[in-house]
Parts: sequence; structure tokens; C-alpha cells
Amino acid sequence: MNKQPHIAVSAEQVTERVIVCGEPDRVNRIAALLEQPELLADNREYRVMHGRFHDKEITVCSTGIGSPSAIIALEELAQCGAKYMVRVGSAGALQAEVALGELIVAEAAVRDEGGSKAYVETAFPAVASHQLVAGMEAYLNEHNYPAHYGIVRSHDSFYTDEEDQLCQYWNKKGVLGADMETSALLTVGKLRGVKVASVLNNVVLYQQDVQDGVNQYVNADDVMMQGEITAAKAALHALCIQP
Repeated sequence: MNKQPHIAVSAEQVTERVIVCGEPDRVNRIAALLEQPELLADNREYRVMHGRFHDKEITVCSTGIGSPSAIIALEELAQCGAKYMVRVGSAGALQAEVALGELIVAEAAVRDEGGSKAYVETAFPAVASHQLVAGMEAYLNEHNYPAHYGIVRSHDSFYTDEEDQLCQYWNKKGVLGADMETSALLTVGKLRGVKVASVLNNVVLYQQDVQDGVNQYVNADDVMMQGEITAAKAALHALCIQP
């Protein structure tokens, strides 16, 4: 078996259907929803597990924080045969109506991160797979879970000196929330022929102090944890109905 250098698994261990997330411990929480979960590798920021959901094989892999490490995961998973990928992540809201624990399903993303710019100029759009988006929407509608659909913004730091001005600018443009990986995954996934989507659990209210929001997430309450689990279930549903 020839293992990939960063995610430390081989093609024989990776399935066509993949969930990616930033936090390694989130891999464990998502894998708890699967039958026969098995740890395959734990290297650097990349924790990889395998299991089954509705008779479909599923791979779950963490990516760490930011677009460079997320792109590494996507590239190596794609080389191992991944065809469908959903990011189950977290975001800070850019609109006041997005409550804590509510989900943002990205239809597209503003490419304000540097990783995808190494591949193609920013005029190239970051657009989600409509099949995967539709699959998540069907699940969330069926379970009456609060969700918002539209554009998100991916960036490289939420501690910039102009953070308030940036948030206000994108708020006025109708962007729903911000994360650090979605646009890179959508862009490079398109270039590599992988269908990619992203569902984000809101963990910071719009205009809430960033440090307060981060601290609140570290001490995550039941509402936000329910958002994470629901996001994972929606992603699993969307992946498992793909041909």
C-alpha cells in the first residue's frame, strides 16, 4: 500500500464518499454516527476514519485550519479515489438573522483565501455541487432544521486589524457567514473533478466580539453541538444518495 504523505492512508482505504472537517475531534463525533467506525490514520492535523452509513462506505478526514491544509487533504483524498466531498464545518455569521446552531449551506463562496489563488485566478468561481446541496436541503427540510442557503466568504485570518470593516462590507453584500476553507475546497474540487459542498454550523453571532465567540465555541453549548450533529447527518444523507 502506497500511503499519501500527509493524510497517511492509501487508495484502498479511502471511499468515494468523504466528509471533511477542520477539527480532528470532530472526526470522532461524526464517526460515532457510522456503523463499525475504524481509525485509519492520525498524522499532523489529519485524522482519518472509516465506517458505513445506510450501507454506503464513508471516509471522514480532518483538515486542520485554513485553505492550505484543506487543499492538501482534498488533493490526497482525490488521488485515493474520492468523488464526493462535503465539508462539515463552523462559521461566524455575517447576517443578524443567522442564530447560533443554525446551519449555512454554501451555494458558492467568496475566494478571499490564498490557497485557491495558487491554482487559478480569482475570477474563477467557487461553486458548490448542486446535487450535494439539494441532498442536504432535502434532509434539513424533512427535519425542519433552521438553515440558510447562499454565499459564504472564506478568508485567512479573523484577527486582522480591519475585521469589523470587512464584516460590515460583506454583510452589506448579503454574504451569510465566514469560514476559512470552503472556497478553497469548492475551487480545487472543481479543478480536480470532485463534487464538493459545504455545510457550516454558526458558532458566532454577527457583530459579536470574535474572542468572545471563540471562547463560547470552545465551551460549546447544546444548541451548537446539535447544529454540528445535524450538519453531519445532512452531509451523510447527501453523500449516500449520490449514484
